Amino acid sequence: MSAPLILVRLGTTDRMEAVLSAALDGLTIQELDAAGLPAAPVAGKRLLFAVGMDAYGPNPAFYEAIRWLRQNKGALTGCAAGLVVDGSGELYTKQAAQTLALAADLAGCAFPGKPLVEGTGSLYNQHILAGRLGLSWEETYRRRVRELALRVAGFSFPVFSRPRLLMLHASDHVRSNTVWMGRELLRMLPSTVRTREISLQNGTITDCRGCSYKACLHYAQNDTCFYGGAIPEQVLPAIRDCDAMLFLCPNYNDAVSANLMALFNRMTSLLQYHDLYEKYLFGIVVSGYSGSDLVAQQLLGAMCFNKTAILPPRFCLAQTAHDPGSARRMAGIEDRLRRFAAHIEQVLMGREKAMDGREAEGNR
Repeated sequence: MSAPLILVRLGTTDRMEAVLSAALDGLTIQELDAAGLPAAPVAGKRLLFAVGMDAYGPNPAFYEAIRWLRQNKGALTGCAAGLVVDGSGELYTKQAAQTLALAADLAGCAFPGKPLVEGTGSLYNQHILAGRLGLSWEETYRRRVRELALRVAGFSFPVFSRPRLLMLHASDHVRSNTVWMGRELLRMLPSTVRTREISLQNGTITDCRGCSYKACLHYAQNDTCFYGGAIPEQVLPAIRDCDAMLFLCPNYNDAVSANLMALFNRMTSLLQYHDLYEKYLFGIVVSGYSGSDLVAQQLLGAMCFNKTAILPPRFCLAQTAHDPGSARRMAGIEDRLRRFAAHIEQVLMGREKAMDGREAEGNR
């Protein structure tokens, strides 16, 4: 059964108003803006964030909402949301969406797979789907917003009695702070959570060559791709068979490692026949200096916005640690890992509950 939607306006454009008016026609909608968000009882609700911007990016109300979400860690507990971002230019729409998604996620909000519909100034980003549907770019835009609103309103959290968690990394298992944290977390999970670890250092990982759609479809029919190797033979079947993925992401120049990026790029063949809409995404991000938020946004952008995995509330544990072995010497690290492991188990088994301020802070 679909729930009423709360439309949260964080800026607007004339085109966005027209799109929302057509796409949300007939749905039960409650409207809020950035000023009304703090006072509204939104916990546990279904939200649709609507962000309109000019050619220079979001307006001040958007950033006020971001600050409020960062300051109020449990404000969106139990919520699920989608995002519509409409821009007057070709830049900043995806950046705004990722920034908002991370802030809302850390405040307790989940996002179903592919939760973003963006309209760039030209709407050229609609042209491929428009061609497949036989619609104009504007019609495609409205249709996608309508479909997103219905998906968010009807979203429910998958629950597993014996969930399968796949941990993926591409780090040196001896020196890596990230791998140590991941393995400690797996050790802390109860036996009801079945775990598997795959290292992308095992074998040659080649990036996507950009095959045509028909060529990719041909290889996907045989559960492989042009290059073959470890990704289609080992990694993609493991992703297909799991219920949740835990990515270990050390910060390399404010981005994920090359092997993880190659995996993201090579997942197209899997998605031809197997979507990730019923699978959860978790992450551990370790930065030697700073920038964990940038890596977390890249991870959610690749795997939730693009590859259809569910972004659960507080999906990521971030840590600053540089020297080999330094993470395990950080004050409170065992407690933070234990709380994150408990959080993962609660999400997967349907026992997610509101965190108090101390617990939420532990997962930041």
